[in-house]
Amino acid sequence: MKSVVVVFPGSNREKDMADAIERVSGARPRLLWHKETELGNPDLIVLPGGFSYGDYLRCGAIAAHSPVMKEVIRLAKSGTPLLAVCNGFQMLVETRLVPGALLRNASLRFICKQVDLRLESASATFTGGMKPGDVIRTPVAHGEGNYVVAPDTLKAMNDNGQIAFRYLEDVNGSVDRIAGVYNETKTILGMMPHPEDATDPDLGNDSAKNFFAGMCAAVAR
Repeated sequence: MKSVVVVFPGSNREKDMADAIERVSGARPRLLWHKETELGNPDLIVLPGGFSYGDYLRCGAIAAHSPVMKEVIRLAKSGTPLLAVCNGFQMLVETRLVPGALLRNASLRFICKQVDLRLESASATFTGGMKPGDVIRTPVAHGEGNYVVAPDTLKAMNDNGQIAFRYLEDVNGSVDRIAGVYNETKTILGMMPHPEDATDPDLGNDSAKNFFAGMCAAVAR
């Protein structure tokens, strides 16, 4: 399996993500600096968490215009699987690869804690190791994770099965407790929680291991 984790100035979860993918697939992802423009032909692209460009202007707004993103967008629109976590999810909404926007948490505070997520809708690309209703426990660490979307768009997303994960309890004010969403074809997944940090039993939590196992098996076919 060939995967690429894009690294931006201020990224801080790229190694955690690479470790999680390698842990379940046996293949180490390529860490790609944001100024590079050649991704090759990867089976999976990942936009990791962190604070790209210090979160100045707006979270993910500057990174969304990095040189690498033109090729990321092209490949994602052509069907290459794209996983975007936390700051990566913020980049997704900035590029309009998924609907909605991410605002300041309703509490106006940075939130860092463990949360429970429920899989709402399956994706052949990302969730082959899970079934709807399964719950995983993962960390969140964000100040702008409050997902908002227009009511008519939300209805269309629900009808199309684009709501990937929901928090079991309200975490940040997100509409309908949404924690992660797909694009229309379910080849792009954006989520605020960090599943990469729930794959190592030595750290006391590997509840997201099946998520990574299913994803890696699917994209490697």
